[in-house]
Amino acid sequence: MQAEVLISTVDMSREDWLQARKNGIGGSDVSAIAGLNKWKSPVGVYLDKIGASPEEDTAGEAAYWGNVMEDIVAQEFTRRSELKVRRRNAILRHPEYPWMLANVDRLIVGKKEGLECKTASEYLKGEWEGEEIPAAYLLQIQHYMAVTGFQAWWIAVLLGGNKFHFKRIERDEEMIQYLIEIERDFWKNHVEKEVPPVFDGSDASVDLLKALYPESKAESEINLPGEAETLIEALDALKEELNATEDRKKEYENRLKDMLKDNETGLVSHRIVTWKSHSQNRLDTKRLKAERPDIYEKFVKVSSVRKLTIK
Repeated sequence: MQAEVLISTVDMSREDWLQARKNGIGGSDVSAIAGLNKWKSPVGVYLDKIGASPEEDTAGEAAYWGNVMEDIVAQEFTRRSELKVRRRNAILRHPEYPWMLANVDRLIVGKKEGLECKTASEYLKGEWEGEEIPAAYLLQIQHYMAVTGFQAWWIAVLLGGNKFHFKRIERDEEMIQYLIEIERDFWKNHVEKEVPPVFDGSDASVDLLKALYPESKAESEINLPGEAETLIEALDALKEELNATEDRKKEYENRLKDMLKDNETGLVSHRIVTWKSHSQNRLDTKRLKAERPDIYEKFVKVSSVRKLTIK
């Protein structure tokens, strides 16, 4: 099997590249569709593909430096692995599943293998220990192998700007079949039919909803579908469980405090328990507003927040 070329990216502007990506699902979309991306939700990918995303495509510092450092990571990979790499200046497409796209970083010269270049924070080094790589990148790489038909892929990462690792990932047919199925379902049943997937509980979904509906229309009212009642009942049950859990948490903490009494530190087995006194400086905003309203008005910052309540 050989991937088809959807479009050449030589001299392509970023705007045109972003537009071309809407023709299918790319490697960076897969983890979001699978629910394994904390930065983007399935709904976010859906809105991108239909051209209705409220989020501006600004790369941000991390993505910017990732692009800047891509060449350096690729060069260092060649130096350490002794494998030559080359660019593939095209968006590739699966010959059987045209919604599966790939814009790969590099291909290994003389082999049916590719290279993915990454940069990551030092704080994420635990995700790269041993043979491990982050799940989102593993899905991305298996997606690339699905599109290209290649049997292996390399990933090289610069951690914290001073630690370099590279690893080889073998083709996983079971995982690839899983990706084909979830991508087919997403494209056929959501993008093509313009039926959005449901919102999940990720922070990405929270942020997307804020961007989609930042302000409420004053005194507007609608009738909610029957599913809303089911969700409310589920929330009620969950709140009861959380309240009971919080009560137990407070009970256990209070019993430990009683054991400590006026002591700051307690030792047990291999654990250390502390109950320290701390001084806090807080601004009395009510008094400031009452006694110096001019200063209060000068420095107060008004923000709009939508709060969900159920009565």
